[in-house]
Amino acid sequence: MFDIETYHRATSLQQAVTLAANHPQARLIAGGTDVLIQLHHLNDKYRHVVDIHGLAELRGITQDRDGAIRIGSGTTFTELIENPIVQRHLPALAAAAASIAGPQIRNAATYGGNICNGATSADSATPSLVYDATLEIVSPQGTRFTPVLGFHTGPGKVALEPGDIAVAFHFPVQPQTGTGSAHFKYAMRDAMDIATIGCAAWCHVENGAFRELRLAFGVAAPTPVRCPHAEQAALGAPVSEQTLSAISEALLADVSPRSSWRAAKDFRLHLIQTMAQRVIRRAVVHAGGTL
Repeated sequence: MFDIETYHRATSLQQAVTLAANHPQARLIAGGTDVLIQLHHLNDKYRHVVDIHGLAELRGITQDRDGAIRIGSGTTFTELIENPIVQRHLPALAAAAASIAGPQIRNAATYGGNICNGATSADSATPSLVYDATLEIVSPQGTRFTPVLGFHTGPGKVALEPGDIAVAFHFPVQPQTGTGSAHFKYAMRDAMDIATIGCAAWCHVENGAFRELRLAFGVAAPTPVRCPHAEQAALGAPVSEQTLSAISEALLADVSPRSSWRAAKDFRLHLIQTMAQRVIRRAVVHAGGTL
């Protein structure tokens, strides 16, 4: 049995917003793969629950006529992996989803829960960052949109207030040619463990040079981060091994990993530089470039 003091089941998004606002101490539960662990460990901060599992307003993956993509926050990782829109236009997100735990967890865990949990190790955070995703958030005051970049405010903390519910992720239209993306996760037990380091890259290659590079890491800082120094090192530079080395060196100004029982800081820095080159190579190949 779980030590739950109050439980409220929402049957609509509006009711969920009202319940969350009226019970500011309550935690939202959708897939439950994080919340139930906290309840199992008798964390008294999780004794009040508002259940938003299965709300229609939080489901679905759609693409509009211009090419912009909307993914409901209640979408499971299995749905991300199997959806043809995600496979074609957001392959790094599909790859990140496939790197999470086993089939049972992927069938239950939700995209929104993974991001709103606030963990720097969230596997879906790095592709969300490199695809410039924006979160749609509904509250008693209305609807607002906030970039995923900056949404994580500290370890286990995100920019949500009582009554806020993350409804969907929005992805801008991606260029049709010359772009590629990739995701890579290093963990001691692969998908069955949280990331020691997670990484995603997106690039736009034109005439043998980087027109743009986006690079993001998880577990390389207290929150998932983009890497502006590394990205600047690539801007306009030829797609070459020398450029990859320059990116790898510039990257050290963007990250601040710590030592833990999983890995020492020096090992994490080695992983970060090695993984950056690996994931960028993959993204370049997907963009139609060569190294």
